[in-house]
Amino acid sequence: MAEAHQAVAFQFTVGPDGIDLQLSHEALRQVYLSGLHSWKKKFIRFKNGILNGVYPGSAPGFMLVLAGYLGRAHYLKVDPSLGLLVKLGRHVPMLVGGVMVGTGLWIAIIFSMRTVLKGLLSWHGWMFAPHGKMTWQIRLWLFMLTNPFLVILVNIFSGMQTPMLYSFQNSLPHLPVPSVKDTMRRYLESVQPLLSDEEHRRMQSLALDFEKNLGPKLQWYLKLKSWWASNYVSDWWEEYIYLRGRGPIMVNSNYYVMDFLYAFPTHLQAARAGNIIHAIMLYRRKLDRAQIKPLMLQNTIPMCSSQYERMFNTSRIPGIETDTVQHMSDSRHIVVHHRGRYFKVWMFYDGRLLLPREIEQQMERILADTSEPQPGEETLAALTAGDRVPWACARNAYLRHGKNKKSLDTVEKAAFFVTLDDTEQRPESLDHYAKSLLHGKCYDRWFDKSINLIVFKNGTMGLNAEHSWADAPIVGHLWEQVLSMDPVKLGYTADGHCRGEPHPNLPGPQRLQWNIPPEVSTMIANSLSVAVALANDVDSHIIPFSDFGKGLIKKYKISPDAFIQLALQLAHYRDKGKFCLTYEASMTRLYREGRTETVRSCTMESCAFVRAMIKEKLCLLTQAAKKHQQMYRLAMTGQGTDRHLFCLYVVSKYLGQDSPFLQEVLSEPWRLSTSQTPLQQGELFDLVNHPEYVTTGGGFGPVADDGYGVAYVIVGEKLINFHISSKCSSPETDSHRFGNNIRQAMLDMLNLFELDKKTLK
Repeated sequence: MAEAHQAVAFQFTVGPDGIDLQLSHEALRQVYLSGLHSWKKKFIRFKNGILNGVYPGSAPGFMLVLAGYLGRAHYLKVDPSLGLLVKLGRHVPMLVGGVMVGTGLWIAIIFSMRTVLKGLLSWHGWMFAPHGKMTWQIRLWLFMLTNPFLVILVNIFSGMQTPMLYSFQNSLPHLPVPSVKDTMRRYLESVQPLLSDEEHRRMQSLALDFEKNLGPKLQWYLKLKSWWASNYVSDWWEEYIYLRGRGPIMVNSNYYVMDFLYAFPTHLQAARAGNIIHAIMLYRRKLDRAQIKPLMLQNTIPMCSSQYERMFNTSRIPGIETDTVQHMSDSRHIVVHHRGRYFKVWMFYDGRLLLPREIEQQMERILADTSEPQPGEETLAALTAGDRVPWACARNAYLRHGKNKKSLDTVEKAAFFVTLDDTEQRPESLDHYAKSLLHGKCYDRWFDKSINLIVFKNGTMGLNAEHSWADAPIVGHLWEQVLSMDPVKLGYTADGHCRGEPHPNLPGPQRLQWNIPPEVSTMIANSLSVAVALANDVDSHIIPFSDFGKGLIKKYKISPDAFIQLALQLAHYRDKGKFCLTYEASMTRLYREGRTETVRSCTMESCAFVRAMIKEKLCLLTQAAKKHQQMYRLAMTGQGTDRHLFCLYVVSKYLGQDSPFLQEVLSEPWRLSTSQTPLQQGELFDLVNHPEYVTTGGGFGPVADDGYGVAYVIVGEKLINFHISSKCSSPETDSHRFGNNIRQAMLDMLNLFELDKKTLK
C-alpha cells in the first residue's frame, strides 16, 4: 500500500532517439520547499543564538548606546573613551573608530548587567526564611532584583525584548561544590535513624577518616572541575548513572505519562493520534524558535532550560561499554509502529506542517494496511527492551548494513516514535493502563527514542520517555501543553474525527524494509525473554486520592509536598514495620545545566513523628514537615549530599584510590524512591469549569527489588494522584497494600489537624 505513493524526482527511458528525460515538477517543487524550510530553520537558530548570546542586549539597545556615544563625541566634543577614540583615529576613520568603541561599550554594559544578575541569582537565602517573614536581606535582594528603575532600564536597553527560552542561560550561576565537612555531617545525620548506635559510631569513624585523608584530595579535583565546567555533576550523572548502565532501560529507567483521568475527547484512534501528533509538532516548532516562555520560580527566578534541547530528533544508541545520545538538528518525519510493522510518515507537505485531519488520514492508511510483518520484524524492538550489550552487538553486526541501515536510521533519526496500540485502556483499570505505558508487550515501543507516543485502540493515549536526556518535568511541560490543546483548541467533529478535510494528493506512509538474519532473531528472542520476565514482575497500582488536596493542606500552613512525604513515611512504616533510606528527587535547575539532587526524606524528625503517631502528636508532624522543607531547600541550592558523594566517588575511581566509606555509602539501596511530578502550567487548565480535564500524571518502575517506587502529582486544589510500583517477586512488598496504607496515612494525618482545630475552638 505505502510503496505505491513513494515520490520519484525524475524518470527516464532509453529509446532509439536517445534518452528521454521527464522531470516531475511536483517532486522538484517538494524538494525546493524542503530546502527552503531547512534554510529558514537555520536562519532562525542563528538569529536566536545571537539574541540569547547578547541578552539582555538587543539591536535597538545597541543603536541607542551607539547613537548616544557618537552624539556625545560629535556634538558635545567630549571623548568618553578617555583618548581611545583618538588613538583609533590614527589607523581607521573616526566614524569607524566611534562604532568600534561604542560596540565595546555596549558589550561591557551587557556583561555588567549579566554579572549583576548572576550575583543576585546566586543568593538563595530567601528560600530558607520562615513562611510569611521578610528579613532585611530578602527585602534588599528583592529590591535589587525587581527595582522598577532597573527593570525600566533593562527594558529600554533590551528594546522591550521578551526573554526567550534560553535567554537566561548565561546569567545562571554554576552549581557550587559543598565542603567535604558539611557533606559528611549531613550524611551522618541522614542515616542516623536507620542505624543502631554501634553502626552509627562505625560510620562516623569511616566518615571522619575520609574527611581527613582522601576527601580533601578528591575535593580539589571537583573544585577544579566546577571552575572549568558549566556544571560539575551533570555530565558524569548522565554518563555513569544512565548511559553506562548495561541492564534494560525498560522499567528500570524509562518512565510514563498518562492521559486525562476523566475526559475522553474521541473514540477514534487515528483521530486522537492526528490531534496529538500535530500538537507535539507545534510544540517542537516553538521549541526550535525558542518561543517557549522560560520557567520562572515565583515568576522571578529563571530556571535552567538546557534539558529542552534534546527533546526531539533524539535517540539513545547502544554501545558495548556505554551508550551515547544521538541528537539531530532537525527531522521532518516520525516513525509509526502498528501490529509489528514500521512506517515512515512525513510531517510536512507543500512546505507546511500537516494538519490534524491530514495526519489522521495517514494513521487511517496505516490501520487499514493488512500486510504482515516481515520475518523478524514484529519483535525487533525487543532489542531496545533487553540488556544493552546484546542490543549493541546486534546493531553493529547486522543492522548497520544494506536496507537495515536505512530503516534503522529512519527510526533513530525520527522526531519521535508513535505506537498505534491494538489494545484498549480505560480508567477503570488504571493499573493495567500504567503497565501498558511502562512496558507494553516489550516489543511494541522503541525504548531508545526520547519520546514514545502510545495511542490505544479506543483513543486513550500516553507517553513513554527515555530518561538519560532529561528529567520528567521537561516531558511534563510538553505534555501539559499538548493536553491543553487537544480537546479545546484543536477539537473534534461530532463524529469524533479531527477538524478539517483529508488531503486529496497526500503521499502515503512508507513501509520500512528489514532483512533480519537468523542470528538476530535469536538475539531478539533472548532480549524479549529478559524483558517479559522484567515486565511481568512489575506490580503497579494507581490511586486517584480525592478526599482532599493541597488546598486544605495549605490551610494548616503545611507544605503539601512535606505532608505527602510524611504520609509516605507513615505508610511505609505501617507496611513493613521499619524505616528505610528514602529517595526524593529535587531539581537543581536554579543552576546552569542543573538536573536533580536527592532529598533524604527519612529524617530523625519524620521517624519521631511516625513513632508518636499512635499518640497523635501534631507538634512532631509540623517539626518533621519543617525539617523536610529544610532538606528540600538544601538540595535545590546545591547543598545536598548525594551528588557531591557521587562525584567524589567518580574522582576516586579516576585516581585509582578506593574509599571504604564511599563504596559503602553508594551501595546503600533506596527502598523507597519517590518523585513529585509538578504541574508547571496550571493556567492552561480551567479545572473550575472543566474538572474533567485533569491529568493522571505519570510514574516509574521500582528502584530496589524489595522496595517501592512512588510518583505523585498534585492536581488543582482537591486531587493527588499516586503511582505506586514494586516487584511481584518480593515477599516484602505489595503495591495495593502500600496504596491502602498511603490513603489511610493521609486521612490520619489530616485528622490530627481536625482534632487540633476542634480543641482550639
